[in-house]
Amino acid sequence: MKQPDSVSSNQQSFLRRYRRHRYKIMAARCLLLLVFLLFWEFAAKAGLINDFIFSSPSRMFHNLFFMLKEQSLFYHILITIGETLLSFLIVSVLSLLLAALLWSSETLYETLEPALVMLNSLPKSALAPVLIVWLGNNVKTVIVTGVLLAVFASTITLTAGFYKTDPDKIRLMQTLGARKQDILRKLLIPASVPLILSTMKVNIGLCLVGVIIGEFLTAKAGLGYLIIYSSQVFQMDTVMLSILILCLIAILMYQSIAVLSRKNTK
Repeated sequence: MKQPDSVSSNQQSFLRRYRRHRYKIMAARCLLLLVFLLFWEFAAKAGLINDFIFSSPSRMFHNLFFMLKEQSLFYHILITIGETLLSFLIVSVLSLLLAALLWSSETLYETLEPALVMLNSLPKSALAPVLIVWLGNNVKTVIVTGVLLAVFASTITLTAGFYKTDPDKIRLMQTLGARKQDILRKLLIPASVPLILSTMKVNIGLCLVGVIIGEFLTAKAGLGYLIIYSSQVFQMDTVMLSILILCLIAILMYQSIAVLSRKNTK
């Protein structure tokens, strides 16, 4: 009769240890960041590095308050986030549709696989000048650059995942008269949800990188534009601040997908 209480006690003990471990990890990360910022500030104040070239935390925070007062920083942040989310949405839908199409025809997949691998390996920055000529010097080029950086790898990964689905389950559904669209909708996609979420974690970062590349070349707003413009006029405080904000955006986007993934596994 005491066994359930023992199991419950063991579970609670495990949860307490797990929470303590998580708190230790978070504290260690915050401490590491604090030490890095303090060393950076000390190096700049002591003259170990040139704070005009490398900036410093105090100079960045001073610049942050100035840009917030001007209300220009939020505009650039929202532009970059909006372009990244739109690129991410297009990549998620397009790669899933392409993977379903390639799964439905093995001949088509074998024919197009080398092309997908080649396009995935091609440096997307090499395509940017061509995209500017084709699409113009506007936001469409930025979004397409973000899409191109992620869509081919995502399609290859999802297609491979579809083909690895248990063949016995597929044959069982076929013997029961299921069509390919039924197998795809009721078996492949539900079974591949963990893979889809894992791919999304990678895609959100790739889309952000692609958007920044596009903003470097063609944008008139956004953090990528802010970085390239500020570096040209030697406003290195703004450059470093923009890079720091990009790091925070990348972390927040990744953690959002990670939270969605954990909720799906529960």
